[in-house]
Amino acid sequence: MRIAHIALWTADLDGLCRFWAETFGAVVGDLYKSARRPGFCSRFLTLKDGPSIEVMQGPWIAREVLEERQGYAHLALSLGSREAVDAMAAQAAASGILISPARMTGDGFYEAVLRDPDGNLIEITV
Repeated sequence: MRIAHIALWTADLDGLCRFWAETFGAVVGDLYKSARRPGFCSRFLTLKDGPSIEVMQGPWIAREVLEERQGYAHLALSLGSREAVDAMAAQAAASGILISPARMTGDGFYEAVLRDPDGNLIEITV
């Protein structure tokens, strides 16, 4: 069994797709517009390895910032090396989206944490 994709709601489909393409090299798929659910549209983001990310938008989605709540807490991406984590963390710091610099965590991960334009936390690990 493996995860096929995860999905994120956003109020800015193009902005979130641009973030994933520029930050992680994601390939942005074609725009899907639902005929059955007016206003719903989505795109799939394909990363080099791992599951895809479906980014979804609908006019009923409210912008809301919750620091901690039930449900998914973050997405973790494995970059393959400490050097890759350090390089992306430096890039994220320069862009003002770095939340936590690279460090060894208590549970044994070398990771940094950044935030996407919607406030979702993304851990980058070895």
